[in-house]
Amino acid sequence: MARTRALMTETERELIASEESEQRRYEAVSRVRGRVRDELTKDIELLKEHHPELFEELREVVCEDQEGEDGV
Repeated sequence: MARTRALMTETERELIASEESEQRRYEAVSRVRGRVRDELTKDIELLKEHHPELFEELREVVCEDQEGEDGV
């Protein structure tokens, strides 16, 4: 089965992790930021209203990762 992207494409992941092409890195960050602010927000609202269980799964994944980084 082919892998699909969640928030970033494989290329965007590579560019953001890289320190080489600053312009391309900036562009990748800008595209991802737009998805977070626009598309992800719409998806979250839709899940909250129409599929709360799936919204809760998303929230757990995002919050679990955040808690692990903060040591909380």
